[in-house]
Amino acid sequence: MTGAASVRQRRRLLRLGLPRDPAANSHIAAFLVTTLATVILVRLLLLATGFPQLGGGGAHVSHVLWGGLLMAVALLLQIVFMGPVVRSGVVLVGGVGFGLFVDEIGKFVTADYDYFWRPTAAVIYAVVVGLAIGAESLQRRHPRDPAELLAAAADHTVAGLVGGLSERDRETAYRYLEKAGDAPGSAEVRALLDTLQHDSDVLPNPFGVISHAVVSVTRRVVREQWAPWFTVGLLLLTSGVTLARGVYGGDEATWILVGIVVSALVSTAFALVGLSRVGTDRESGYRWFRRAVLVSLLVTQVFLFQLSPWDAGIGLVLDLVVLGLVAAELDVLSGAEGTSPVR
Repeated sequence: MTGAASVRQRRRLLRLGLPRDPAANSHIAAFLVTTLATVILVRLLLLATGFPQLGGGGAHVSHVLWGGLLMAVALLLQIVFMGPVVRSGVVLVGGVGFGLFVDEIGKFVTADYDYFWRPTAAVIYAVVVGLAIGAESLQRRHPRDPAELLAAAADHTVAGLVGGLSERDRETAYRYLEKAGDAPGSAEVRALLDTLQHDSDVLPNPFGVISHAVVSVTRRVVREQWAPWFTVGLLLLTSGVTLARGVYGGDEATWILVGIVVSALVSTAFALVGLSRVGTDRESGYRWFRRAVLVSLLVTQVFLFQLSPWDAGIGLVLDLVVLGLVAAELDVLSGAEGTSPVR
């Protein structure tokens, strides 16, 4: 098959020159975590300082403006610099900027510019979850084309052409090449990689270090025999607390309480189905666990944020722990260990 024919048979996004970054999931997770951490820290700082007004003479420099400025800086960094090295900085600056921006959503959806608008936490949560779902759908909608992996390997050579490659980045590039197989151009990219000089000076990537540590720990945990019981225990704990808050929700709107109770029951049922199957079909069992935690994350926690942001925050942390364990086990079962690069 000629190169031209191969290109014509690829999906439209690839024909338009839009390959997906295999490391996008880790970048997206870091961006969203930074966004949420920024919102929490801003709220805590404002509470500790008595909600000061920045400005004078009737003017107030809202932190939504600083958020917009930081998002512009992140965009400029991505525009100015090539290659994967800059992306951790873009994620950090953009995540902080978006957190400052979305934190003030109450001011722009209420007639009286109410920063303390009660549904703010639920709206922010829904926005973050929506972004995560959208990014996930783009990443998993189609199997990754070998050409995309080849493009990722070539992308890693960009920094090496001017500054050399560290051992970590070189190993990542070669791993992408191996997965690309005999895609047209792979021999040329490999030859280029072989000629790049070694360079131990790399831009720090705290997100990569943390994600690599988390992945290593979770994959060790899921190999233990008690891992399924621990996973279900966390799911049932979250559901139990949620059901209690729904049943004893006081004078809240009925639709909120019903949504909490029904979604918590559905999540519990999915978890129990998974537990009944994990002994005979581990992959099927963990897929049911994944359904259980997604119901909790995407439905239950949204309702719970309306009722009690503090309880919802605790439930969110527990759900994310469970989702990490489930994702790690499914990666192990699919043979995907070691495919997530640090950067």
